[in-house]
Amino acid sequence: MKQRSYGYFWMWGVFLLIMVVVLPFLAKPYQVCLVTEMIIFALFAVSYNLLLGYAGLLSFGHAMFFGAGAYATAVALIHIPGLPFFGAFIIGTLVTTFIGFALGILLLRHKGAYYALLTLAFNVLFYAIATKWHSVTGGDDGLSIDRPDISLGFAQLNMSDITTFYYVTLLIIGSTILYCWYFNRTAMGQTVLLMRENEERMKFLGYNSSITRLILFTFTAGLAGLAGSFYALFFEFTSVSAISLDMTTIVLLMTFIGGTGAFIGPILGSCVYIYLQDLLSDITDRWPLIMGAIFILMVLYVPGGLSGIFVSLKQRWSERVKSKAYL
Repeated sequence: MKQRSYGYFWMWGVFLLIMVVVLPFLAKPYQVCLVTEMIIFALFAVSYNLLLGYAGLLSFGHAMFFGAGAYATAVALIHIPGLPFFGAFIIGTLVTTFIGFALGILLLRHKGAYYALLTLAFNVLFYAIATKWHSVTGGDDGLSIDRPDISLGFAQLNMSDITTFYYVTLLIIGSTILYCWYFNRTAMGQTVLLMRENEERMKFLGYNSSITRLILFTFTAGLAGLAGSFYALFFEFTSVSAISLDMTTIVLLMTFIGGTGAFIGPILGSCVYIYLQDLLSDITDRWPLIMGAIFILMVLYVPGGLSGIFVSLKQRWSERVKSKAYL
C-alpha cells in the first residue's frame, strides 16, 4: 500500500509539473500573471505553515519578513546600479534571514500568547519604519523598480516579458517549495514535529529546543523574504501594504483555508485565495467581507481545511477498496 501511495504521489506530481510548464502556451497573459502570483504566495504560505502547523508557533507578524524582503530588493535595485536579477532577490533573502535570526533570539524566549503578541508588536514597528522612513522606503508612496534582465552569457532573458518571468519564478520558487517538502522529512524537520508534540520529552533526550526553534524561525524568515523579493519584482513596486497587518491576515487565511495538517494545504489555500480574490473583486468592492465569511465557515465546519477534505476522501476510498478486497 505504501508503494502504491508513493506511485500516486509521483503520478500527480508529474501531471502537475506538465501542467505548469505548458500553461503559458494554453493560457492568456492575464491568467499567467495570476498563476505567477499564486506561486509567490504559495511559498509565503508554506513558510508560515512551517511555523504554525509544524512547530505550533502562532505568529501575527510574519508579514514583516515578507515586506522586509520586498523592500530590501527594491532598495538594492534603486541604489546599486547594474544589480543583476539574481543579486536582487539574493540580497532581499539574506537581509530578511539576518533580521529573522536577530528577532528570533528576542522573540523565542517567550511562548504562547506572549510570543504571538510580540510578533504583532514587531510587525507594527516595521510598518511604522516603512511608513516614516520616507527617504529610504518612499513612505506611503512606495518604491517603483524595473525588473533587470538576466544575462546567461550566450543569451539575454527579457524579464519584462511575463512568460519569461513566470518560468524563472516557477524554477526558483518551485525548487524552494520542493526543498521545504524535503526539509520536513529530514532529521531537523522531524525534530520540530516531535518538539511540538512533547517538548519536555525531547529535552530529556538531549535536544536543545531553543536552538531548533531559532533555526526554524530564521529559515522561515528567509523563505518569506524570498517570496517578498519576488513579490516586489513581480509587481515592480513595493509599498507599506507588503508589510502591513493585512498581509499577515492574508497568509493566515491562506494557511487555514488550505489546512495546516498537510504540506500541500497552504499551497492549495494560496491558489484558492488568489483566485477567489480576483473573481470576487470583479463582482463587488466588499469582497473582503465574503472572504471573511468563507474563513469563518472553514474554521467552524472544515477545521482541517481543503487538504483535510482530500485526506478524508482518500481514507474513505482506501477503506472502500479494502472492504471490496475482503469480499
